[in-house]
Amino acid sequence: MNPTVLSASSLEGDSVKNAQGEDLGKITEIMIDTETHEIAYYVLSFGGFMGMGDDLFAVPPEAMTVDTANKCFVLNVEKDKLKNAEGFDKDHWPNMADQTFRKNTYAQYGLREGGHRAH
Repeated sequence: MNPTVLSASSLEGDSVKNAQGEDLGKITEIMIDTETHEIAYYVLSFGGFMGMGDDLFAVPPEAMTVDTANKCFVLNVEKDKLKNAEGFDKDHWPNMADQTFRKNTYAQYGLREGGHRAH
């Protein structure tokens, strides 16, 4: 039986793979919505070399699954699509409360806000 509650610190640093098993980076932060007390988004670090020059991506929790057997996250997105996604760097975080940013973040992963698949 897989655990349904995990500590945030146990998930930070976990690798992220896609359905094809390709490495997409790692989780660097887990952001909590202080009003709803739910995960607002995961921060995925991808693209740099040895932690330098990585782009950061806000990933909605609905786009991720946790693979407890392999101790990683699975994000069902092609690696090339992620390379072209809108990211940010560690010194210039976007305004996560901005509704346009949230809508665009969900759309990047084929979701509508609230976690439903976009048609």
